[in-house]
Amino acid sequence: MPPTMEINKKMVALTNLEKELWPGEGITKYDLIKYYLEISPYILPHLKNRFLVFQRFPQGIHGQGFYQKNSPQGAPSWLETIPFHHGKKVTNYILATGPETLSWLGNQACLEIHQWLSSVETPDNPDFAVFDLDPMEGISFSQICTVAMAVKNLLKKKGLRCYAKTSGSRGIQIYLPLVPVYTYEMSRTFCEDTFKQIFKSLPGITTLERSVSIRGEKIYLDYLQNGRGKTLAAPYSLRPLPGAPVSAPLEWSEVAASSFLPSSFNIKNIFSRLYEKGDLFAPVLTDRQRII
Repeated sequence: MPPTMEINKKMVALTNLEKELWPGEGITKYDLIKYYLEISPYILPHLKNRFLVFQRFPQGIHGQGFYQKNSPQGAPSWLETIPFHHGKKVTNYILATGPETLSWLGNQACLEIHQWLSSVETPDNPDFAVFDLDPMEGISFSQICTVAMAVKNLLKKKGLRCYAKTSGSRGIQIYLPLVPVYTYEMSRTFCEDTFKQIFKSLPGITTLERSVSIRGEKIYLDYLQNGRGKTLAAPYSLRPLPGAPVSAPLEWSEVAASSFLPSSFNIKNIFSRLYEKGDLFAPVLTDRQRII
């Protein structure tokens, strides 16, 4: 029998703890589960009552990964799920209700946690509008920061407050918390109109071109992530990239100074940052705003 760990009176089976999920870097499944336990006070509020999608890498980041929406067969009986109808298809999404859920996900080699922009209470009405800055090769990170500040300043002129985080890869994502009364179409249109203004002011380094092959060396202003069922890496989610980077909330002063790289925040150093600054993304959960 595999060893088990009891968390909140729930038994979590543990297997292959020495498996290196970041090969050559000494980061094992044990380290992943430990990370989830330690990050749980910070990440769980952002996952609460969210439809979640996971990316699993049983053989490590260089192996074949796959996305998982449905709760799998053999999941523990205590794992909470919620059914959602996509037309005639029903998906049983896993709810992250506590550190026991995160630990079980870690044992499943779930390296990425993606969340919907709406909650289970109001699935058709997003809690956030998201401005996703997706850089093509050849773009410097300082240019991404320039565009992020342009978005922030434009929203400020409209009387709106927004919050930035690294994608965990190369980009920056800017969240505008919303009162959940707008449709996804309304939030998407708002983001599109905002990005059109950004493109007009920064045409040399930004693009609204959907086709990857003809974007050139520019930053794609992606407003299409604002759709029901679309997901983004959650705050504090790990990414399956070298160094085990984390999708880390940012201070706007850091963005203005371009004083970091997306790879600056990872599984090994995120906690010192959290102990110093706390959860910079906490206001996203309460600072609900109206866009119309």
